[in-house]
Amino acid sequence: MKRTRRKFSNEFKAKVAIEALKEREPLAKLAVRFEVHQNQISQWKREFLENSSSVFEGKSVKTDKVEAETEKLYTKIGKLEMERDFLKKSLTKLGYTT
Repeated sequence: MKRTRRKFSNEFKAKVAIEALKEREPLAKLAVRFEVHQNQISQWKREFLENSSSVFEGKSVKTDKVEAETEKLYTKIGKLEMERDFLKKSLTKLGYTT
């Protein structure tokens, strides 16, 4: 009988990796407790350590992206306002009232 592939949430993976980092229990006991293979725990632990620095970098990168997007939107708003004003003046010259 085939087993369906299990999918674990990021929170669960982080919890297991942190428990493995604490080294209070051997991987064999953690594997039984969380019902995951020892190799999977080792992989999550390795990934957690490799990507841990991104926790502190993420805020500035996200802020820069948001600021760039905001600036782009303000530019677009300014352009649209100028077009609207031009069209409004043109309609007034042609005798249409708004």
